[in-house]
Amino acid sequence: MRFAVSTLLLLASSCLAKTVTYDWNVTWVTANPDGLADRQVVGINGKWPLPVVEVDRGDRLVVNMYNGLGDKNTSIHWHGMYQNGTNYMDGPSMVTQCPVPPGASITYNFTVNQNGTYWYHCHTDSCYPDGYRQALIVHDTDSFFHDDYEEEFTITLSDWYHHMTEGLKEQFLSLYNPTGAEPIPDAFLFNDTMNSSLPVKPNTTYLLRLINTGAFVAQYFYIEGHSFKIVEVDGVYTEPTEADILYIAIAQRYSILLTTKNETDTNYAIVTVADSDLLDTIPETLQLNNTNWLEYNKAAPHNKAVIQAQTSDDLDPFDDFTLIPHDRMPLLPEPDVVVNLTVYMNNLINGFNYAFFNNITYTRPKVPSLFSVLSSGDLSTNPMVYGTNTNPFVFEHNDVVQVIINNGDTGSHPFHLHGHNFQVINRAPGYGPNFNSYLNGDPVPYDPSNHTAFPKTPIRRDTVVLPPQGYMVLRFVADNPGVWFFHCHIDWHLSSGLASVFIEAPTQMQERLTIPADHLEVCRLSGVPFEGNAAANTKDLLDLTGQNVQPGPLPSGFTARGIVALVFSCISAVLGMIAIFVYGMSDIKFKNQYGAAEADASQPMDELPAGVTATGAEVAPETIAEQPSKTS
Repeated sequence: MRFAVSTLLLLASSCLAKTVTYDWNVTWVTANPDGLADRQVVGINGKWPLPVVEVDRGDRLVVNMYNGLGDKNTSIHWHGMYQNGTNYMDGPSMVTQCPVPPGASITYNFTVNQNGTYWYHCHTDSCYPDGYRQALIVHDTDSFFHDDYEEEFTITLSDWYHHMTEGLKEQFLSLYNPTGAEPIPDAFLFNDTMNSSLPVKPNTTYLLRLINTGAFVAQYFYIEGHSFKIVEVDGVYTEPTEADILYIAIAQRYSILLTTKNETDTNYAIVTVADSDLLDTIPETLQLNNTNWLEYNKAAPHNKAVIQAQTSDDLDPFDDFTLIPHDRMPLLPEPDVVVNLTVYMNNLINGFNYAFFNNITYTRPKVPSLFSVLSSGDLSTNPMVYGTNTNPFVFEHNDVVQVIINNGDTGSHPFHLHGHNFQVINRAPGYGPNFNSYLNGDPVPYDPSNHTAFPKTPIRRDTVVLPPQGYMVLRFVADNPGVWFFHCHIDWHLSSGLASVFIEAPTQMQERLTIPADHLEVCRLSGVPFEGNAAANTKDLLDLTGQNVQPGPLPSGFTARGIVALVFSCISAVLGMIAIFVYGMSDIKFKNQYGAAEADASQPMDELPAGVTATGAEVAPETIAEQPSKTS
């Protein structure tokens, strides 16, 4: 009987499901969201901000995208979508597809069998900071909190640059930026604007969907005079949990239930504070603290927030590690596979600062990794096929995978896994005042023989923050055959190589996946090979001759060019010191009214002739007595 009822419910939901279709012409448009600078941004159908994509759980989403940019490749990643059975629709260029060149079209077509708050963005050559990002909302009338709120708002937080990403990237990955300092944003936006209001009614509960769609900077979020309940993170429903301050890293999402006060005379500040710990410098013109408003009364004052914290370290946000998933999914069993990764930042022979997993900075292959899986036959389970510079890991179908990430860097990193969410079973330090506590000494790695107990029902999400010089441990089941990108979602760090590819169940991929014809046509138009190993070798899949590789390491000691530069620097320094010495010993002469003899200005001030200053200027005799005595 129970089986019959569940079958009827499944059939009923299938009948209600619909196809949601969008036709997008992606072009450049001009925008000025912070009111400070016009700039080109990526628009859709001539408009920006981009459209919020809204579907119901079970719907089929079809997006026909034409690249009308004229000078840039592009793609779309559907952030948080599992793409179970449709790995080729995931969107990252050179991982699951070829980049879409100007003048070409591609169709993304997949069924949305999940619920919650997501977003979409370009995943080709650091293009989404140029405005190609927006919310993707999957409505669910069966959510446990569906009847608890009257209305919902979608809120995007983002950092904003006045200059094109391409130029900023050239400055970032540069010989003149050896420390790897990330470009500093020019502003921080709230729903792609500033100084905006959310009109609310008193004594009413609202669902607020919060998404950080930025490229770099995490933000703190709170509402003056209000607390709220967390009910979702990254598409995973949670037990309702009270909080008053959230830390929302790049690509993370929260859904919160907010009940308004029973009054209409005051508007309350919605406060966002950029995490200044991520910034190497803070320009005087950069406004880190921003105010928008929960508007009870349009006619009432809209006062700026009173920020009590002196720095972001003074804020004490809710620790997402303590959340419990609403479905109470238990801790996964001991892993079949353990992946150990350590984050480093370092310079290579070209002088650029790169990001590394272990000793490898991700360097994209010549063939998209998914296409290498489908064209490599029995060798698809050999990681060598996917190149030595892509950080590839191959998992068997339904392996329990544990990923241990140690942070050898002094910055935090929000890591995102495509195609999955994962259990966060350990992380140190936790959010709050101690988040930067490991910076007081050497990095602290995870010790598998000495750690706190794993939670029995760990929180799951698809983007989690690795603390500075700390560690985290993630666990998931490899039950979704596909090639899944695992990377830091700070776009500057991805562009400098902080990524890996997880090749999951390659044998099942070959049985189940077929690349659509229009995706293959995109490869032909872009001139990207779609068969063979990472070096595009179709004859010997273990021969990687010609693959894309990272620049070589810095040699120990000085290079010949470095020694020459040092010698000439020393010569220049010595000559400069000699010049300063000779100039300093030279007499500075001046005339005085007491005779033809010239006095030496190096004598003490109190020994100069009366009426003469140290610069040789004459002072009227009647004012001499009024001058105070000075010593040098």
